[in-house]
Amino acid sequence: MFQKVLIANRGDVALRVIRACRELGVRTVAIHSTADAEAMHVRLADESVCVGPPAAKDSYLNIAAIITAADITGADAIHPGLGFLAENARFAQIVEDHGHTFIGPTPAQIDMLGDKIRAKQAALAANLPIVPGGLEPIPNAEAAAKAARAAGYPVLIKAAAGGGGRGMQRVEHPDALSRAFDIATSEAEAAFGDGSVFVEKAIDRPRHIEVQVLGDGEGYAVHLGERDCTVQRRFQKLIEEAPSPVLTPAERARVGRLAADLAASINYRGAGTVEFLYAGGQFYFIEMNARLQVEHPVTEFVTGVDIVEAQLRIAAGAGLGLRQDDIEFRGHAIEARINAEDPERFTPSPGVINLFHPPGGPGVRVDSHVFQGARVPPYYDSLIAKLIVHGKDRPAALARLARALDEFVIEGVSTNLALHRRIIRSDDFIANRIDVVWLERWLVA
Repeated sequence: MFQKVLIANRGDVALRVIRACRELGVRTVAIHSTADAEAMHVRLADESVCVGPPAAKDSYLNIAAIITAADITGADAIHPGLGFLAENARFAQIVEDHGHTFIGPTPAQIDMLGDKIRAKQAALAANLPIVPGGLEPIPNAEAAAKAARAAGYPVLIKAAAGGGGRGMQRVEHPDALSRAFDIATSEAEAAFGDGSVFVEKAIDRPRHIEVQVLGDGEGYAVHLGERDCTVQRRFQKLIEEAPSPVLTPAERARVGRLAADLAASINYRGAGTVEFLYAGGQFYFIEMNARLQVEHPVTEFVTGVDIVEAQLRIAAGAGLGLRQDDIEFRGHAIEARINAEDPERFTPSPGVINLFHPPGGPGVRVDSHVFQGARVPPYYDSLIAKLIVHGKDRPAALARLARALDEFVIEGVSTNLALHRRIIRSDDFIANRIDVVWLERWLVA
């Protein structure tokens, strides 16, 4: 096992890695910007290094400063967390070139999976079903029109190098395609430095199903079941649960096997997530995220597997330590993402938290880096807490989540707590009459 790990991130994920390291007897190094000098991850790590001013490009994305911090503190490994540099193949390569272990997939795997077209090609080679279209980059609007006719309207124009809804345009009719192509390529270039896009068939009102996998890097992989991430706003996940409440046992086994087969086929190393759209009883592969996911706690609740510990052990050369038959699924878990944002306009709400009272009790977990008196800076993601609950089944988990949300008190910044309370009590959510654009329709109903 490693002696010392530097965490190249902030917020609750940095705390999550620090806690896993501490339980394994591994010392930790926190990096931080000047805006995060008093942050909880800085306080709890064994050592800390300031890597720059508040702007992420000058601190949490400053590769030279991060490598220097690892060198001067003697860290033998770097955990990228999620977001920032977690899926940056160049960063992973530089980490390894400087003699540190990158806790995650290989640079080549990150590079391949970060290109949605190459990822779809790998999925197709592993016999996964894919959304029609999208196997070639589209050079211009004329080529996009041809690809759209082949796939059949409506279609999506999507960035090849990114996700999160950026560089994505839905096109209902041919007349709208040229403008949508221009918008998508411009957004993709601005967000990812790569304007490459592709065209694929738009699957109407699907659910979003993703499968957590762990790979040993030598051709063996297991799945830890699926998560249902259908409640989204502008392609940003808001509520996740495991298992999916709409899959049959046969469908559950099938999608898990598909995901594990893909990971094994590319000799995947570490934790990853294979994402699918699900509609009409069919699964369609869309991408594989080569990192830890925000929603990993719901999987930990239903499997008892510590995913971050598994990342550390695999990277340290200790192997996977699990076979598929070792993994048991128990009960139901749901996560609600608590954001510091205006409840009406959904704009960030930075400020000082003057009251923070998280819920407790059986089956309740709160992953958060904030506390009473903490400052929520305006420079980073607005996620300030994740509320995760576990129950014997979905009704029990929903009742526990409702109780926990009612207990949760945050004052000083605006949050989406009230929105979560409304969603989980809505008839559509309780009855599973939802899809990936349901929330946006429901909000204006």
